[in-house]
Amino acid sequence: MVHVPDDKRYFRIGEASRIIGVEPYVLRFWESEFSQLKPQRADSKQRTYQKKDLEALLEIKRLLYEEKMTIEGAKKRLSQTKSEGPRPDHRLLEDIKGDLNELLEILA
Repeated sequence: MVHVPDDKRYFRIGEASRIIGVEPYVLRFWESEFSQLKPQRADSKQRTYQKKDLEALLEIKRLLYEEKMTIEGAKKRLSQTKSEGPRPDHRLLEDIKGDLNELLEILA
């Protein structure tokens, strides 16, 4: 489980990369590929990420590394999720339960 510190509002790219678990160049690449990522720039022109940016990065990492999606697939999934809005976990579990019950009926 990744822990995002509660006591900070902004994270530099080095901190963000340690939290996410990828190299800074990966974050820069993802920023060029995913329109959802728009880190602010400090006066020093250095990227500053907020918690919402870190959450988006964690979701992108999950889609690419755990679900083994392509960049294009992850872009589509993120745009669908954004248009549909977040689904509560209990709703997702109910959907899965219903699907499993349908499968049991078919197999019986």
